[in-house]
Amino acid sequence: MNSFIEFSAVNQELLIYLAIDVSIAILLLGAMRFISGLSANVNTTDELSKQDNFAFGISVAGSFLALGLVLTGAITGEAADSYLWEAIGMLSYGIFGIVLIKVGRLIHDKFALQHLDKTQLILDRNISVGIVDAAGAIATAIVIRAVLLWVHGLTIYTFIAILSGFIVSQAVLVIVTRIKERHYAKHNQADCMQEALANGQVAIAIRYAGQVISTALAVTAASYFFAYNDQAILPNLLGWMVFGIIMTITVAILTTIAKKLVLAGINLIEEVDQQHNIGVACVEMAISISIALILTALMA
Repeated sequence: MNSFIEFSAVNQELLIYLAIDVSIAILLLGAMRFISGLSANVNTTDELSKQDNFAFGISVAGSFLALGLVLTGAITGEAADSYLWEAIGMLSYGIFGIVLIKVGRLIHDKFALQHLDKTQLILDRNISVGIVDAAGAIATAIVIRAVLLWVHGLTIYTFIAILSGFIVSQAVLVIVTRIKERHYAKHNQADCMQEALANGQVAIAIRYAGQVISTALAVTAASYFFAYNDQAILPNLLGWMVFGIIMTITVAILTTIAKKLVLAGINLIEEVDQQHNIGVACVEMAISISIALILTALMA
């Protein structure tokens, strides 16, 4: 009987922690919708339902999914010592995650896809840009989630570590984008990939989304090889950067091999770049993400 009472008490306490986390998560998702409308200077209700702007919907969906990924990193692990600290921790990580997702989007706009006015193109219903924008937010969130699972405690060093992982991810994503642009120009008579996205080429956007997300997954593998040390932030940052680049190159090589085998007999450049074959682009994206997931799982 005493064991049953103790078990019920533990379950009741667990339910309270669950209620706190879920309530804050829903609150933050609502805040994300408000922030998305504020940053684009539009009414989200009008844009989503009255204007039927699919591109804006895809972009906002990417933000929601990104925040959801960040919050899973905040929830996973042991509960805090009290309900108050649980709420503070969840809210702090959530707000910090929202800020980093938005900052990551700005960095992606200014350095990775600097020739695109993504906000205006999305308002102009450019679905390809909406896909790319969503993918960038999700990729950023994947790395933030990995760092949240990697660190422990709620100190200034924790947030420095999260910020460090964020910086690494953004640097690698910019590098990968430059490489993909050169590859696209090389095989398309020096055409600009960003111009193709601005022209609404959805197939290219889907393939690029797969490349960005798989890169983020590759960067997270560093968390399995470096133990968190709040007194060694700089070595950790350098370690994440070096290992992230190594893993990104490894994933790119394995993905290329997998595509040649799985899509044998299909000219990917002709199908995706020139004929805008969305089906083939989706297969490319699935292969890229699958290889990254498998490799990171093996590293774990």
